[in-house]
Amino acid sequence: MHGPASSGWLLVALCAVTGAYCLARMRSGAEGQRSAAGGEALMGFGMAAMAVPTAVYTPPAWAWPLYAAVFGAAGVHALWAARAGAHHLHHLVGAAAMVYMSVVMAGSPAHAHGQGGSGVPLLTGALLLYFAGYALLTGVRLVPVAAVAGGAGPAGWGDRPELARACRLSMAIAMVAMLLPL
Repeated sequence: MHGPASSGWLLVALCAVTGAYCLARMRSGAEGQRSAAGGEALMGFGMAAMAVPTAVYTPPAWAWPLYAAVFGAAGVHALWAARAGAHHLHHLVGAAAMVYMSVVMAGSPAHAHGQGGSGVPLLTGALLLYFAGYALLTGVRLVPVAAVAGGAGPAGWGDRPELARACRLSMAIAMVAMLLPL
């Protein structure tokens, strides 16, 4: 990741905390939530690793193809899981964006050191529009609504839908921040 080190570290912290919470969500009683949380934890930690400022650590050349392979496999898993729910299509787009960023970084060593954009402008723009729209939609869904009377009681940390949405919102915002320089 290029740019000022302070914003890079904030992005690393945001993504790492999001990934850690998603790991905690994997303890949920609902199978669908555990599966989604696992993919989101992988995405959060992967984004944190990619966002480390290059002034501190420049990944070796083999790291970018490894990222592309890991997120390519995550994309195949999300495509397979999309049979059960459309939410996994968002995971597919996220994994594809991570593969795209990995390929751009691998193909342009100068770009990794802050020398300007080297991505495909149309693809970068489409991904930016998708994640910006997703962030806006998820943000609107976080607006509190009146609680339904007679609820099932307090939910555990892994079963709170508003926290899961907040994680998805933070990762969408982080994805926009990572795609902007491309």
